[in-house]
Amino acid sequence: MLAKVKPQVFLDSLDIELKQQTSVPVTATLRDEKGSICRSAAYQSSPDKAFTLTGLNDLPYGVYSLELSNGDAQLHVRLIKRV
Repeated sequence: MLAKVKPQVFLDSLDIELKQQTSVPVTATLRDEKGSICRSAAYQSSPDKAFTLTGLNDLPYGVYSLELSNGDAQLHVRLIKRV
């Protein structure tokens, strides 16, 4: 597993904790139920191996999928945005 995503039910941000530090940037892509990209960002690994995907409060409630990749590893997580 590439990372741990907290929480599975979110309001306005997602905390992502990498399992190990990597020299390759981690790409985070948040998609809605239809597969459209809602947010996309690349993060360089920091010493604490964590980053936060913010600014999600304007998204409508529903089911989303978060795709994390760093070149050789990928992770897909199903998330729920609540009101």
